[in-house]
Amino acid sequence: MRWQGRKQSSNVEDRRGRSGRIGGKGTGIIGIIILLVGAYYGVDLSGLVGTPSPTQITQPQTKLDSKLEAQLNELSRVVLADTETVWSNYFAKNGSRYTPTTLVLYTAGTQTACGTGQAAMGPFYCPADRKVYIDLSFYEDMRKKLGASGDAAFSYVIAHEVGHHVQNLLGILPQVNQMQQAANSKAQANALSVKLELQADCFAGIWAHYAVNQNLFEEGDIEEAVNAAEAVGDDRLQKRSQGYVVHDSFTHGSSAERMAWFKRGLNSGDVNQCNTFAAR
Repeated sequence: MRWQGRKQSSNVEDRRGRSGRIGGKGTGIIGIIILLVGAYYGVDLSGLVGTPSPTQITQPQTKLDSKLEAQLNELSRVVLADTETVWSNYFAKNGSRYTPTTLVLYTAGTQTACGTGQAAMGPFYCPADRKVYIDLSFYEDMRKKLGASGDAAFSYVIAHEVGHHVQNLLGILPQVNQMQQAANSKAQANALSVKLELQADCFAGIWAHYAVNQNLFEEGDIEEAVNAAEAVGDDRLQKRSQGYVVHDSFTHGSSAERMAWFKRGLNSGDVNQCNTFAAR
């Protein structure tokens, strides 16, 4: 990707290197969902809510080379700026104003308005404070544990989480949350979560459409991003962690679905093509 030396977003809160000792008061909000790019360790943590007690967060095993970490820091800020351009244009065309999310960079663990966030969860969006959280070491986890490497792959992750922020601003996220609370079964609630995640993939595809039009992608970048979407499919993650697949427990969608919806946004650049809730 062509990101070096380009405009960076100022909507970044850098908490890296702070103490892993986390405490304080939580929001006490019931039913708020922390939205993950994938529970890639085989544990679905998308329901993390409530008031955390003080806890000592274990430092992540993955250690980043200082040069790589500096590059990822810059890359993240550039991609965030690009998403701000994409969504500011969309909201302006529809007669409103885009309020950007804040990207929080942290190490190992941090406090959020949704509870305690930890690097082992992967990147996530907290709707209660409208912030995206990421430990940059996830880049190495993607490469070593998910088989998804490259700057375009990592950028897809950020664009996906920003997609959840867009859902929040559009009122989709709170509406789905209400529907999940009223669901008759866990499987029904999970199906709604899948539609939410696939729409965020499609929104990430809209960012990729912009990147292609701006000649920001280099050879192989589209393949990297698509591979990342495939890598975090529920079927692939479940097969990897437990050896078998349970479709009713899907919360993010299959690899094929995630790739298909990402490509839909990539090819169309049209938000209207991202209505996963109207699709079968």
